[in-house]
Amino acid sequence: MINKIKGRVIVITGASSGLGEAATRLLSAQGATVVLGARRSDRLQSLADELTGKGGKALAVTTDVTRRDQVKKLVDTAVQKFGRIDVMINNAGIMPRAPLERLTIDDWDRTIDVNIKGVLYGIAAALPHMKQQKSGHMIFVSSVAGHKVGPDFAVYAATKHAVRVLAEGFRQEVKPYNIRTTVISPGAVATELPGSVTEQDIAEKIRTYYEDIAIPAESFAEAVVFAMSQPDEVDVNEILFRPTRQML
Repeated sequence: MINKIKGRVIVITGASSGLGEAATRLLSAQGATVVLGARRSDRLQSLADELTGKGGKALAVTTDVTRRDQVKKLVDTAVQKFGRIDVMINNAGIMPRAPLERLTIDDWDRTIDVNIKGVLYGIAAALPHMKQQKSGHMIFVSSVAGHKVGPDFAVYAATKHAVRVLAEGFRQEVKPYNIRTTVISPGAVATELPGSVTEQDIAEKIRTYYEDIAIPAESFAEAVVFAMSQPDEVDVNEILFRPTRQML
């Protein structure tokens, strides 16, 4: 099989841990050039240094996805350094959860800023380059919560539904530019995401649940590689996966 990953320039947000880190490691191992964005500069640079030390091409750019200028800098740096952007993985996300009646409004605002506006800023940064190239692949990270909603995660589910809607609108609009679009919706995956839950009783419940059934973050990385590895005329638009034991 032809390696469709080698030589690709891939920008990944939320790359310092979890899904983003797992995808970064696998893509780098398969020969991709990875440009990493996240807020935690030390962890991000450590990962880039590790991959470079193994012979890979990696560049760390400190990025808060709630800042449009920083997301633009991330993508523009990739293009300036490596000449193009082949894939944009809009991965950064948070998962505060609480019943609406608790009025955790600061959490609502943060979730919207990261999960929706962060994705829009990723589109704004990468699309002009992809249009000019007449090629590219935009990968959006939604969630099982982008397909289902429950009693204590309405806001999180709303943002992940929004990601799917944005991705579908994007897919339809970019046909003239030969850009592919994939939404990946994971279930319970072992990452730091439950750590963004601020309500202690709910955080403990989710921690126990994840310890019981969560699958490795590498499962997400494999889904990314699958979508990217298809022939140029094949556009894998949605991948939804869960732990075998997950009910929701």
